[in-house]
Amino acid sequence: MTGAAQMLTVRGPLAVRKPRGGRKLVIAPASTTNRNSSAANTTLVKALARAFRWRRMMEVGRYGTIDELAAAERINSSYVSRLLRLTLLAPDIIEAILDGRQPEAMTLPGLMEPFPVEWAEQDGVAPPSPA
Repeated sequence: MTGAAQMLTVRGPLAVRKPRGGRKLVIAPASTTNRNSSAANTTLVKALARAFRWRRMMEVGRYGTIDELAAAERINSSYVSRLLRLTLLAPDIIEAILDGRQPEAMTLPGLMEPFPVEWAEQDGVAPPSPA
């Protein structure tokens, strides 16, 4: 593997629209709108993507330690460690985050706190909703 960034190509039936505000919108066809992407928490989605990318880089041997990875990314190794824990979330929780179905109380700071590694025990990962 070289030091160059890897490229991922995704092909799908999407349309890009430019409304009056000048901001581009990606419009999915009606047949794929079962996912509520507008409700997806972009902070959580980006954190998950980053965590899985970092895990893959460690697995393929690009970086031998979390400290090496953190130095290459120019961020604190403690942050890398806490974000890497997100790769241990149960698949149904990850899917809910990507679909925008996660509880409102589920936030990145909350997920960066320690949580059970066993998937069956992760029901309470999200903090309880304020009463």
